[in-house]
Amino acid sequence: MMTALKRIIKAGFINFRRGGLVSFAAVLVMTITLSVITLIILLNAVLYFSLNSIKEKVDVTIYFTVDASEDRIMLLKSSLQKLPEVAEVSYTSADEALQLFRTRHESDYPTIAALDEIGVNPLGAYLNVKAKEISQYENIANFMKSDNALVLGSSSIIDKVDYNKNKLVINRLNSIILGAHKLSFLITIILIIISVIITFNTIRLTIFISKEEIGVMQLVGASKMHVRGPFMVEGVIYGIIATLITLVLFVPTTAWVGSNMTVFLGLNMYDYYVSNFFQIFAILLLSGIILGVVSSFLAIRRYLNK
Repeated sequence: MMTALKRIIKAGFINFRRGGLVSFAAVLVMTITLSVITLIILLNAVLYFSLNSIKEKVDVTIYFTVDASEDRIMLLKSSLQKLPEVAEVSYTSADEALQLFRTRHESDYPTIAALDEIGVNPLGAYLNVKAKEISQYENIANFMKSDNALVLGSSSIIDKVDYNKNKLVINRLNSIILGAHKLSFLITIILIIISVIITFNTIRLTIFISKEEIGVMQLVGASKMHVRGPFMVEGVIYGIIATLITLVLFVPTTAWVGSNMTVFLGLNMYDYYVSNFFQIFAILLLSGIILGVVSSFLAIRRYLNK
C-alpha cells in the first residue's frame, strides 16, 4: 500500500515537472482563484468593520426627571441588563450630564451664561442602552412601555426615551446591514463559482494533453486509482504553490493599501492581514488543495469512463 502511494506521489511530481507551461498556466489560474478568495476575505473584513462601527454609534437613551433618585435608576438599569437583547447599559449622572453639556457648549457664551444664571442643574441623569443587534432596539423600547418596566415605578421618573426619534434611522441602518450581508454572500458565491469553473477547465487541459498516456495505462491494466492518483497529486501541488504565491503577493499589496487607504476604509488592511495570517493561510491552503483535487478528479473521470 505504501509502495503504491509513493509511486502515485512520485508520478504526480513527474507530471507536474513535465507539464512545463501548462503546469505554469494551471498554477497561475489557481493563484488568481485564491487571490479572489483572499480579496473576498479582506473586503468582508472591511464590510463587517464598517457595519460594526455603525452599530456602535446607534443606541437608545432614556432620560430621567431632575428629581429621579439614583437608586430607582439603578434598579431600572439592572432590569435592562437582564434582557437578552441588551449588550451594554451605561449610566450618566446629572452632574456628569451637566459637565458634558458645558464642554459641548463651551464656545456658546449666551448658553453658558444662562446656565450659570439659573444656579441649579436643570439636567437629569440618563441611561444609554446598546443592543446586540440593531433590529433588537424595538424590543427594548417595547420593554420600556410594558408592565415589566412600569412595575419598578419607572414611569414616574422617566422624562423621555429617544427611540421614536431615532426609529427611522435605526430601521434604515438595519435594512442596509441586511442588504449588505446578502449582497456580500451573493458576490462571494458568484466569484467562487467562476473561479472554480476556470480552474477546472485549466486542469482539464493538462489532463487532455496526457490522454494517450492514460489510454496506455488502462491497456496495461492499471487500476483507476493508479491512473487518477498522479493527477490528483498534481492538483495538490498546484494548490500548495498557488497558496504560497498568493500569500507573498498580498504582503506588499496590503501594506500599500494599509498605508494609503486606511482613512478611506476605516481598517488597516495590512494589520488585519498580519494578525489573521495563519487563518487566511489555512483557508487558502485548504481551498487550493480541495480545488486542485476535486478538479482533477472530475476532469479525468471522462477518460476513465470510456
